[in-house]
Amino acid sequence: MARDERELGQGPGRWPAHLLWLVLLAAPSGEAGYAGDAPLTVLSWGGAYERAQQAALFAPYTAATGRPVAVEQYDGGLDELRRAVADGEVPWDLIDMTRSEAMAACEQGLLEPLSSSLLAPAPDGTPAEEDFLPDAFGRCAITHSVFATVVAYRTDAFPGRRPTVIGDLFDQRRFPGPRALQDTPAVNLEWALLSYRVPLEELYRLLSTRRGLDLALERLDELEEIQWWEAGDTPPRLLAEGKVVMASGYNGRFFDAMVNRGAPIAILWDGQVQEHETWVIPRGSPHPEAAREFLRFATTTERLADLARHIPYGPARRSAAVRVTTHAETGVDMRLHIPTHPLNAERALVKDETWYARTLARIQALFRDWRKSRESREPE
Repeated sequence: MARDERELGQGPGRWPAHLLWLVLLAAPSGEAGYAGDAPLTVLSWGGAYERAQQAALFAPYTAATGRPVAVEQYDGGLDELRRAVADGEVPWDLIDMTRSEAMAACEQGLLEPLSSSLLAPAPDGTPAEEDFLPDAFGRCAITHSVFATVVAYRTDAFPGRRPTVIGDLFDQRRFPGPRALQDTPAVNLEWALLSYRVPLEELYRLLSTRRGLDLALERLDELEEIQWWEAGDTPPRLLAEGKVVMASGYNGRFFDAMVNRGAPIAILWDGQVQEHETWVIPRGSPHPEAAREFLRFATTTERLADLARHIPYGPARRSAAVRVTTHAETGVDMRLHIPTHPLNAERALVKDETWYARTLARIQALFRDWRKSRESREPE
């Protein structure tokens, strides 16, 4: 990145004039401005991701506007949001949400509509609609980053060999040891079919059939020991502690464990499943105008580029992607750790979020039934 952190807004009194103008322009008098003790409440994912957001988004926003940001954590899902909207007591102003869940939440009337018109142009004046990735704008969600669910493994677990393809996740003869997988059908089903060498372009067509779903669950059933995880910080911890030899997880969490904590793990990029991460405003947000003000601020080119200097997720703006260089603390080249880098994306699968939004309830029910059946067959 050609400019130092102060030019990107780090530190009091060093904000570029155009960013201060954006904040002032986006904040009408009244509710959107800082209202005494009322913070902006954001629901996010915790861990390394939240630390990156604090450095690149939340602290700079507070420095520019005077409004504090309170962060609450969750592990995804819509149950809490449904209850809060139904009760008319929504405690969050914004939620950081995967696009597939955002699409489902929007269809269920749980989110406020959003327009790309509230976003700032690129520094060279390019309109936001032209600067953002295709499909970045939904009816109720705006993509800010692209992350990937990947497999990571302990580098000392398999002397003389390393996993190279996603099918190795299921090969416990050549790569023995327990696995950790997310307790969800998403990604697990895709990887299971990829292990049969199903072409990427055929995956979701096959998963739309009972035969395809059965094949995927049969492959998962072949794994002898699975530790199921929900919180995003669990898989890197299990790997670091040697409790599993392979684990699925978010590429940013594994990066944090590798680079910041020195864990002996590496990422298998083959079969990575890319997904859009979005900002949404829940219906009944306590401060909807302030939420829009923050959304405009947090999706500027400068903020997205800075976020990618703290955690390796691909910025949704082209003008931000070209500004990503090194890690803000260690100097590691972040471009090589971003899912969208050509070397990492050669065999990437883009999650079909429309398919999941349409089938989520049915697929989750099938997966839960399979999990119960597997548990009933496991020795006590």
